[in-house]
Amino acid sequence: MSEQQAPPPVGENQAPSRRGGDGRGRGGPGGGRGPRRARPAPAPALGPDGKPVAELAEKVLYINRSAKVVKGGRRFSFSALVVVGNRNGRVGLGLGKAKEVAEAIKKGGAVARQAMETISVGEHTIPHEIFCAFDGARVLLKPASQGTGLIAGKTVRAVLEVAGVRNVLSKSLGSKNAANVAKATLAALRRLRRREDILRARGIALAATPSN
Repeated sequence: MSEQQAPPPVGENQAPSRRGGDGRGRGGPGGGRGPRRARPAPAPALGPDGKPVAELAEKVLYINRSAKVVKGGRRFSFSALVVVGNRNGRVGLGLGKAKEVAEAIKKGGAVARQAMETISVGEHTIPHEIFCAFDGARVLLKPASQGTGLIAGKTVRAVLEVAGVRNVLSKSLGSKNAANVAKATLAALRRLRRREDILRARGIALAATPSN
């Protein structure tokens, strides 16, 4: 029997394996990919006072479809009325228009975030009764005790929820147009004033609460 020939050394008659242990393959030594590094969690967004900003709540109040008749047929477009708030006294209303529903909602949310404003609300309800009108819509809001909930229609309820009001009695009169009702509700919230705010505006010092 003839003696078995030894294999030629690497580099003379054959190319080295790409997955060998020479460190030149994918993943370095060992040929495999190394363990994935865990990505650090994103830091929470901070407000002007340095405190974490609460996550914003977004609700779609109304979606309208409009059609434009052209030579080739009809071209449809959509408008979305969106209300955004942090459930803690910040709320904004926006209207977005686009050729797709999702894009219209996205634009409406962006407009609402830019238009957010601070309103005066109590711990669980509004400080006083308020009545406000916008075009043909009229909205009446009354304070309610703890546990009452939001006694309101669909549009008024959505605006109050994202604003952070948890107990209120309301009545919507006149026009049922969602845009006008939402704007009337927002105007009513904008006119709310707490006792502390009124005394501070008049330059009256707040009386200390007597301890028991």
